[in-house]
Amino acid sequence: MQIDSATAKQPSSLQDTSRIQNRDELIQEILQSGSGSGFDVMLKQYVQSSIDGTSSSDASVHPKAPGVTYSDGLLWQQLNPSANAEASDIRPESRHAVQKSGPTAYDDLIREASRKYGVDEALIKAVIDTESSFNPNVVSSAGAKGLMQLMDGTAAGLGVTDPFDPAQNIDAGTRYLSYQIKRFDGQVNMALAAYNAGPNRLAKLGVSTDAQLMDKLDMLPLETRKYIRKVADARLKYEA
Repeated sequence: MQIDSATAKQPSSLQDTSRIQNRDELIQEILQSGSGSGFDVMLKQYVQSSIDGTSSSDASVHPKAPGVTYSDGLLWQQLNPSANAEASDIRPESRHAVQKSGPTAYDDLIREASRKYGVDEALIKAVIDTESSFNPNVVSSAGAKGLMQLMDGTAAGLGVTDPFDPAQNIDAGTRYLSYQIKRFDGQVNMALAAYNAGPNRLAKLGVSTDAQLMDKLDMLPLETRKYIRKVADARLKYEA
């Protein structure tokens, strides 16, 4: 005969309950005896604090997670930091904690690319900040180059002859980012995920909206989840 796990645990559970009841009876006997010893006083304080603690916890209301506002976008509104510790890495910082950044050495090039491709200047700066920290000569371990970290194949497809030339890199990187934004109907978080992990990876996940991305967020590389947050944080620094 097979016994399910719940039935097998039942005698132990009953025994635990009995032990707790006996302990409570013992406590009540000590309290009623009123011997006045230091131990009795401490025990009374402990019991009273337990009662008070139980009452307050029953009436508690869980607060909203700090830094999560409707202005932060759909992806951040739906994020529950306590439910997924890794996913919480992508939440942007509170706007009150962000220090605004001044002009960059590439503002004219960024402004021109913004007007040409319809991409927000603050977003372009945020991507450059996250990708290269505004170093036009940086090369990643994967071989991505320049300010917006263009891979050789992508750069060639966009007509770039020198990925270390800021003008070419910013123009091509912004154009590629604009393609992703248009692909996902203006949903920036999806576009950023595609820019970092590649549109093919998102296609394999079967997601096309921020809401769907949120549902399958744990299926993205941790690097991409962190990337989305870093760009969101950086964008706050450059918004007017």
